[in-house]
Amino acid sequence: MSKRYKGTSAPQKITALLLALLFVGVGAFAGMKLVFKEPELPADTVTPENNEVTDQVQQPTGPVRKDGFYNILVCGVDDGNGGSDTMILVSIDSSKPAVNCISIPRDTLIDVDWKVKKINNAYNKGGISMVSEKVSEMLGVPVDYVVKVDLQAFIALVDSIGGVEFDVPLNMDYDDPYQDLHIHVSKGLQKLDGKTAMGVVRFRHNNDGSGYGTEDIGRIGTQQAFLKAVAKKMIATISPDDFGKYAKIFKEYVETSLSVNNLLWCGQQALAAGLDNLHFHTLPGDGTGYYNGGSYYILYDDQVLSLVNDYFNPFTEPRTLADLHVFVPEGYKRPNS
Repeated sequence: MSKRYKGTSAPQKITALLLALLFVGVGAFAGMKLVFKEPELPADTVTPENNEVTDQVQQPTGPVRKDGFYNILVCGVDDGNGGSDTMILVSIDSSKPAVNCISIPRDTLIDVDWKVKKINNAYNKGGISMVSEKVSEMLGVPVDYVVKVDLQAFIALVDSIGGVEFDVPLNMDYDDPYQDLHIHVSKGLQKLDGKTAMGVVRFRHNNDGSGYGTEDIGRIGTQQAFLKAVAKKMIATISPDDFGKYAKIFKEYVETSLSVNNLLWCGQQALAAGLDNLHFHTLPGDGTGYYNGGSYYILYDDQVLSLVNDYFNPFTEPRTLADLHVFVPEGYKRPNS
């Protein structure tokens, strides 16, 4: 594998671009004679079909799940130290159809006995399975499948489609000689190759401190806009001849508990939904929060609950605050409250 593109922190939406590869890309081959297989849920899951009580069969217990609704955790790894700074929960609702992606800020405060109580530290403690466990616990919904991606795939994907035209929102001048990270891109419409695009979506602030002003949270809009530009170009230009190069990127940089046939099904749903029904969200919270002397992203539990019930709840009944495990420090007050 080639050397990874390193940096101080990975953007929250880079991995969503890889969903264009995993879901939109493979789904674009719907016209070919390939096997599409809907993912399976655990045998003890309660669904509308098996929720009827009978004398002969012992029925599963628990909340009833909607048909064709799946939550997939996408975790990006790029720092070369076994950590992950990119976490996105993706819901696929085939009944609408719709695809929703929620970015989980890397500094989100979680209730654990670790010294550094940030969600991105979960990967160091137990890999993607630990991240999955903590995300599920925090949001009160199951994580059905996981996808782990080396973010070098971002560069490979953008280059594989011949670059992308994009309107860069501001002048970007940033240098980190310790990590050989240099971002120098002018504001305006231009064609970006993979490495330059990586710099654009990673950018937080200039050498003089100017920039978005809100750093990680502020750059999400740029990352979302770039994703849609990539997805739009892929859908407009993809052909059966592209399958080989996408498969190569997938094989080299992606690990997942989904089968190829499951991914094809997910891609089919993404294409059916279309770009108008591909939505991006960020967990609502305070990016200026502190806890025990450290800087954290403190979630707003009521707003998180609303977002979960609107887009990420696979159950027929609404979730409640008691189902979530959002850590709000005692005595914490929201800004302007």
